[in-house]
Amino acid sequence: MTGPDHATSTTAAEDEILADVADGVLVITINRPDQRNAMTKSAAEQLAVALDRLDSDPELTVGVLAGRGGTFCAGMDLKRFQLGERPVVDGRGFGGLVQRPPAKPLIAAVEGWALGGGFEMVLAADLVVAGASAKFGLPEVKRGLVARAGGIFRAPRVLPQAVALELLLTGEPMTAASAERHGLVNRVVDDGAAVDAALELATAIAKNAPLAVRASKALAYHSRTWTDDEAFERQTAYTDPVFASDDAREGPAAFAERRAPRWSGR
Repeated sequence: MTGPDHATSTTAAEDEILADVADGVLVITINRPDQRNAMTKSAAEQLAVALDRLDSDPELTVGVLAGRGGTFCAGMDLKRFQLGERPVVDGRGFGGLVQRPPAKPLIAAVEGWALGGGFEMVLAADLVVAGASAKFGLPEVKRGLVARAGGIFRAPRVLPQAVALELLLTGEPMTAASAERHGLVNRVVDDGAAVDAALELATAIAKNAPLAVRASKALAYHSRTWTDDEAFERQTAYTDPVFASDDAREGPAAFAERRAPRWSGR
């Protein structure tokens, strides 16, 4: 599966966020290339709408978030910030994403720079694919600000503490190779190939039972602070509905009959 050549566009070209469907995957693209995809209030609101669509549409299984024009996102639009605009959606935070990520898997496809809030959107995603020249940074301290869109607490969760603190305290960026080495990035690919690689990863996820995928994501995040005893007790709220589903019967039947499963999401 590839990107735009086999996708159906669902938004106008002039919109700040584009949403395209490719084989059950929603490809969401920040469309402000002349401004390095810096986030605005309008773009954040449109992105929130796209994420709501991802979660509500049963035909969609995975989301891919990318930036148009060789840059993922340079953070918030500082010119708009100086005029009092904040690229935040109530209840969803920066970019309409960081405070409430979607329940379905979201893959960040990063080309070029992911800075400030742009990097914090990457940290809010579940998986990350990056072009070889991609760079990730939290330069807020250089501007008299702090990374309060999730960077301060999410970076130390996914990176070694010393590495995360270096990003936070120096404001200097990290390369894609370093991000992969420290476990932030799943795959580093040739420049320009991040979206296609993310779509390949999304396809692998989309082949699986949607209820099981969604429950696995939710439980993996919610259980981070639980003890093992708590996890075994609390996981039943997530796992019992999966085991009682039609898909739980379809999976073994398809395996026994040596055919591809036909998931219903029920």
